[in-house]
Amino acid sequence: MRTDSPTSTCHQGSDNSPATAGTETICVMGIGNVLWADEGFGVRCIEALQSRYEFANHVTLMDGGTQGLYLVQHVQDATRLLIFDAIDYGLEPGTLKVVDNEDVPRFMGAKKMSLHQTGFQEVLMLALLTEKYPLEVQLIGCQPEELDDYGGSLRPRVKAAMEDALALGVQTLRQWGARPVPRTTPLTEREAVTFAQLDLQAYEANRPPRELVSRIGDQRFFPSADPA
Repeated sequence: MRTDSPTSTCHQGSDNSPATAGTETICVMGIGNVLWADEGFGVRCIEALQSRYEFANHVTLMDGGTQGLYLVQHVQDATRLLIFDAIDYGLEPGTLKVVDNEDVPRFMGAKKMSLHQTGFQEVLMLALLTEKYPLEVQLIGCQPEELDDYGGSLRPRVKAAMEDALALGVQTLRQWGARPVPRTTPLTEREAVTFAQLDLQAYEANRPPRELVSRIGDQRFFPSADPA
């Protein structure tokens, strides 16, 4: 697996940006939908990051899911924003690409794979228009292999890429002063960024055999019929 990283200048923000107010806030966000195979890459990265590390109080980890414009306040409030997502760069599946600052909105909308990417590109542009854009933004994107598999999990090459993605993310967070340290306090179910039922290990272990899986849906997420 290879990692590509273009160079970019740092966006300096405006007088209205959070950094000029003297409050440092780092937001680490995973974007995507865990129910559609590799599209869950970003959320799975956040899940793993939270389970392995503890951070300074000014760091927030978020499962951004597919919330789109509902995330704008979190972007506007952040001085630094780190994003994990599955991005169609046109590369080999499992390839990571790191994009920084002004280039991030362009790459988020380069090849739209789902509605969440359109929505989050609009979030970033709205933050720019309101002059409340983070001083630094980094996108760690992974080329997906399979998206059209409802109830499916990450494909092996994409799942393997998570380790390098996490290492890159932790390196950036250290540089930003997030102070990541190995987790010593177990997470409670309430603290976890994802529901226990959607935890990666449980999600994969409980999926029915392929021959029993509906191609238009997953029986685990269908409402149960009332007994006769």
